[in-house]
Amino acid sequence: MLRIGLTGGIASGKSTVAEMLLKRGAHVLHADTLAHELYEPGKVIYEKVVEHFGREILDGDGCIDREKLANVVFPGRIAELNAIVHPAVIEAQKRWMDEMEAADPHGIAVVEAALLIEAGAAKDFHQIIVVTCDFSHKVAHFAKRAGVMRWRAMGEVERRSAAQMSDEDKAHRADFVVDNSGRLEDTERQVEQVWHQLQAMKQ
Repeated sequence: MLRIGLTGGIASGKSTVAEMLLKRGAHVLHADTLAHELYEPGKVIYEKVVEHFGREILDGDGCIDREKLANVVFPGRIAELNAIVHPAVIEAQKRWMDEMEAADPHGIAVVEAALLIEAGAAKDFHQIIVVTCDFSHKVAHFAKRAGVMRWRAMGEVERRSAAQMSDEDKAHRADFVVDNSGRLEDTERQVEQVWHQLQAMKQ
């Protein structure tokens, strides 16, 4: 099985590209969904995060409120959170890829993760795809996704980008770069080209 890491900066369009690959037949895991599960009450990560950052990050039901947590950790304490969460996420990603390989030995497994390179997980993949996007499009994507005003989205993109490797640095470490700054059709065309090359690697 071909193991593909898909990454990029905040609101760059990683999930959009992941869905395009899924449509073409790839198995796709969203690391953020995985992290959500690990944050659930009763899980070891939940206990560690609450112990480290305090109960003020919880909502009325005792669940971790991701927005409250983000307000605490970005940008100065994100490394503390990552040190708790990343090892568990990476281990779960490996298990998932092993399961996919057992079910479909000749398939393509894609793990979409924002901090894949920063977490030191790039070595677990055969190829790395980096999605890039200009700042104005990132702000527009974030505003639409989060349902907030553009000025608020701009501040959030700037704040979260400060805690991540730049698009340029990620692109230097990529095997494939998909620029999502243009029309959706342009992104689709780039993904199609990447997909053909990945298929060729399986031969």
